Amino acid sequence: MKIDEVRKRAFAMPLTSPAFPPGPYRFVDREYLIIAYRTDPAALEAVIPEPLSFDEPIVKYEFIRMPDSTGFGDYAESGQVIPVKFNGKEGNYTLAMFLNDGPPIYGGRELWGFPKKYAQPTLSVDRDTLVGTLDYGRVRIATGTMGFKHKALDLGQVRAGLEKPNYLLKIIPHVDGSPRILELVDYRLEDIVMKGAWSGPATLDLSPHALAPIAELPVREVLSATHIVADLTLGLGKVVYDYLKN
Repeated sequence: MKIDEVRKRAFAMPLTSPAFPPGPYRFVDREYLIIAYRTDPAALEAVIPEPLSFDEPIVKYEFIRMPDSTGFGDYAESGQVIPVKFNGKEGNYTLAMFLNDGPPIYGGRELWGFPKKYAQPTLSVDRDTLVGTLDYGRVRIATGTMGFKHKALDLGQVRAGLEKPNYLLKIIPHVDGSPRILELVDYRLEDIVMKGAWSGPATLDLSPHALAPIAELPVREVLSATHIVADLTLGLGKVVYDYLKN
């Protein structure tokens, strides 16, 4: 294989059999359970990287089911997203995500810098309750519950929330172990088709784990819960801050 062909073919690893196809990546019937809660300000300060900042010590814990996603298949994920500001503009910083499928882990980390690790999340309806769980190995570390479709929400307002900027810390090491890429990435959800959004009473329980430290942002007060079903495209990102140059 000639050098020019290597350059032409290379977009993901392995070169001759990439773990995921090129985008765009469309998601059909993507389903969210998002539970917003208040946590300790000092705990947030310890995990949010500058130049991001926050006003209130709020975390959004997410359980997401993706039954139909381009190149990635049928899978689920769960993790923590933090409302932040960048240059005065509101957005969300993804702190941790746990998935049960290889291609979206590889693609998410390589393309955007999603902080994804392998685990076992679920999102399903148990009679009158929407239930999200996350197991890391054999240990249950998160359980979220919400009354199923108690109150319909304004779809325009929910869509506006989904369209806010999202931020990731992309880290790719050099072969000597030092960071070769260390960037703050901005990505957006695009072409959103809202199919429903609801709120209801909710609970969230987080348990400590050495390798999945979600409980280090403790739940002090559950503020709200949102159940969303939508089609959307996961847009490719742009670098908004380079830690190795700035």
